[in-house]
Amino acid sequence: GQGYFALADGMVISVENEMQGSLLVSFLDKVKAITGQRPGVMVNEDSNFRLTTDNSLPPEGYLFDVSPDGVAVKAANDAGFFYAIQTLLQLLPPDPLPGTTGLALPVVHIKDAPEFAWRGYMLDVSRHFFTVAEVKQVIDNIAALKMNRFHWHLTDDQGWRIDIKSYPKLTSVGAWRADRTNTDENISDWWGRAPLQPGEKPTYGGFYTQEEIREVVAYAKARFIEVIPEIDMPGHAQAAVAAYPEIGCVKALPAVATGGVFRYNTINPGKEETYAFAEAVLNEVMDLFPYDYLHIGGDECNKEQWKVDPDAQRMMRQQGLKTEEELQSYFIRRMEKIINARGKKMIGWDEILEGGLAPNAVVMSWRGEKGGIAAAKAGHEVIMTPSKYTYLDLKQGHDDM
Repeated sequence: GQGYFALADGMVISVENEMQGSLLVSFLDKVKAITGQRPGVMVNEDSNFRLTTDNSLPPEGYLFDVSPDGVAVKAANDAGFFYAIQTLLQLLPPDPLPGTTGLALPVVHIKDAPEFAWRGYMLDVSRHFFTVAEVKQVIDNIAALKMNRFHWHLTDDQGWRIDIKSYPKLTSVGAWRADRTNTDENISDWWGRAPLQPGEKPTYGGFYTQEEIREVVAYAKARFIEVIPEIDMPGHAQAAVAAYPEIGCVKALPAVATGGVFRYNTINPGKEETYAFAEAVLNEVMDLFPYDYLHIGGDECNKEQWKVDPDAQRMMRQQGLKTEEELQSYFIRRMEKIINARGKKMIGWDEILEGGLAPNAVVMSWRGEKGGIAAAKAGHEVIMTPSKYTYLDLKQGHDDM
């Protein structure tokens, strides 16, 4: 449209309830930061700037109308109002109107609703640790983009980042590795760096206490974001094996990985100690994350150890399994039973299709689209994350570059 709506000094925004008012705080703070004036908020006040419930709109959707005479924001639920306010923040100009101390919104009509139910962002804090403050900053950024899932990659070969009371060495040992500060122009060199040397102390790392985990979950919830933890197993488990060698296989390495380790980094699917460990860990994790999904990884599991490990081979004979892929499937199915027993759903990367897919598993397809398509055809929920298009840490550009 043409023109704008001026946010006048002393303006009052009318809301239906206190929740709607609380959702406006970020907008009010930004207006004050630019102009020095903070609009008022009143419940059911006569105003030309109103938030109104409209149950005809889809969940998370909103209607946003700005005319020279007023602003009307409509949504069916609190999430819809939250996303409308993100748009409102983006429409605010960075400076007051010329010659005034006031701000103005452009005349515009927006009817918006999400195309995808799962709008996710994954942060890997195992390879490079992020503080709680930094994690919150990431959550703020994805909230502004109207994402609603924060996939928190908490464990891997290079660090275990979540406090587990029943296995304290996961953080006292597994959260720390040799510091190999990147000084090279080529970041890919990080993967080949030397492991912990004799007499060297592991000094790089960190972890989140359970109270910090709850703090982040609550922070995300206030922004209508569910936090999905990923606890990698049976591969990508070098940090766990360094802390508790008894759950490892033959040729297990003694320290948390410094660069990339993909050959001898698995927990042992042939030992009952491993299943007791996994059950205790997963139950503590599920206690901290009050949502429907838990991610167990399942990707890039190099089975070289399993072929020579006596416990793994004995389990294969006991269960009548012909291949190591079937052994991984056996492990994944046991993990799913633990997760399903708590009324939750298990997510795994598309490698969990190999050897037979667990009955209720959700597949996250990262090695292209084929795995996701196969899982969907088999009746499973699928989250598409093909690395070629969605891995923002990869080179950006055309295929021929």
